[in-house]
Amino acid sequence: MSAALRLTIMVSGLSLLLVAGCAGSPLEQSLEADPQLQDRPVFNGEEPETPAEAEAEPDPAETAAEAPAPTEAEPPESETSPEDSAATLAEVPEDLRPYVQNWLTLGIVEPARPTADGTTAKLEFAPNQTITRGEFAHWLLTANNRFYQDVPAKRLRPAAAGTAPAFQDVPASHPYFAAIQGLAEAGIIPSAKTGNATAVTFRPDAPLTRETLVLWKVPLDSRAPLPTAAADTVATAWGFQDAAKIEPLAMRAVLADHQNGDFANIRRAFGYTTLFQPQKGVTQAEAAAALWRFGNQTEGISAKDLIERPATESDSPESTDSTNSP
Repeated sequence: MSAALRLTIMVSGLSLLLVAGCAGSPLEQSLEADPQLQDRPVFNGEEPETPAEAEAEPDPAETAAEAPAPTEAEPPESETSPEDSAATLAEVPEDLRPYVQNWLTLGIVEPARPTADGTTAKLEFAPNQTITRGEFAHWLLTANNRFYQDVPAKRLRPAAAGTAPAFQDVPASHPYFAAIQGLAEAGIIPSAKTGNATAVTFRPDAPLTRETLVLWKVPLDSRAPLPTAAADTVATAWGFQDAAKIEPLAMRAVLADHQNGDFANIRRAFGYTTLFQPQKGVTQAEAAAALWRFGNQTEGISAKDLIERPATESDSPESTDSTNSP
């Protein structure tokens, strides 16, 4: 046997002895496969798939960003936008425009009102539309009380719901009952309470006439009994060719209005005219012009005064003579 063969046999035997001696030793345990590694797939250059249950939870911030934003309820549009006001004023005759603009600024005309059947009716200021008797009665009482909000002696009392109606066609359920009944109770509107036995109906939906406007408005300007008047007296004072067509009761108010000079309702609402046309309908713009000011020739208050008055200043009796120009 050659020396090389003997060396090979000796190395092989030594290797067998070493393996046998390592059985159960820490060396053999370190050579065993890791169970956790056995559960992992062999790396092949691709990203291992993540089990569904091990998927990362979505980022709340990302989810919120991806989710569509909830639709917010749009704020209700204002009843009267600047564009609507401008369009309305454009329809008003030029001479009446300053009065109507002040009137709308005060917001005395509400955008809606309840109706007799419990629903709500939308009200829109229509300057060239004829105003009804019921509407004007409501405007008249509301405006008077707004102008004299701090002067109780000049305010009108709206009627309570339990008040017995003065007119057969204006029950307590009528939308304008409080104003119409209140004016009747105060003697501003002729009724059976003022000795007009035939005034049993009011006709709230009938058009307001010029002579009726003056008849109802002037007593709240003068705060005094109306003078006696005749057709020739009115014709001389105003120059009206149709003075004889004016109802006798309204004729007294027309003459009293002339005593108001440049503050007369007739001049402000209808301009210069030699025909009064007592039965002609009154437009909403004309009604607003008539209600633009309350008072006599020397003492009064206008819508412009209310707008320009500081919020801290009250409507005291001493402050109601601020208007000295029509």
